[in-house]
Amino acid sequence: MNSIEAIYKNKIYAVVRANTPEKMLEIAENLAKGGIKSFEITVEKGFLVPVIGELSKNRELTVTAGGIITQKRAMEALEQGAQAIVSPVFQTSMVKFCLSNKVPHIATVSTPNEAYTAWKSRVPLIKLFPANSMGRVDYLEDILRPMPFLNLMPAGGIGLNDFCEYLKAGAKAVGLGRCLYKDASGEIITSRARFAVEQLEKLC
Repeated sequence: MNSIEAIYKNKIYAVVRANTPEKMLEIAENLAKGGIKSFEITVEKGFLVPVIGELSKNRELTVTAGGIITQKRAMEALEQGAQAIVSPVFQTSMVKFCLSNKVPHIATVSTPNEAYTAWKSRVPLIKLFPANSMGRVDYLEDILRPMPFLNLMPAGGIGLNDFCEYLKAGAKAVGLGRCLYKDASGEIITSRARFAVEQLEKLC
């Protein structure tokens, strides 16, 4: 099973952001304790890249590198064991880089035109961001209605109590971020992750 297939299977995709490697690793490890298995480690800052290597030691997890806009940072992430490269925008150059290096690519889009262009460029999973601001579940449905072949993963402002609605509407997976760890200690982060997994099993 490759990383994209694993994300499809796990459904919940945790987008982790923090200002220090220590905090980022703490958040991710506590989320993993709660049952979350797919991660985007956001590495706009180079000193955060080694977190990918640390988290990748757990073979049960799928660890992708987020916030990638340069090939240099992409290569650094791959050297640490990143299983996919995630860009915050759609970049033809990053698509070509990932294809040439035979690594899965997740591009981020906001509009139907961008989503279609990403699909035509053979991007296997397309992050729709910011889903909450763009119109929530209705926006996802509006895009998928004429283009049901798109593999979309909405993210941005989605909460623990509504993410299942996106899956029911056709999302392949859902990106969850701050709702999992904002203003929370380790135990609370784990309990939020466990709650999300339980919601997935009960409602989605």
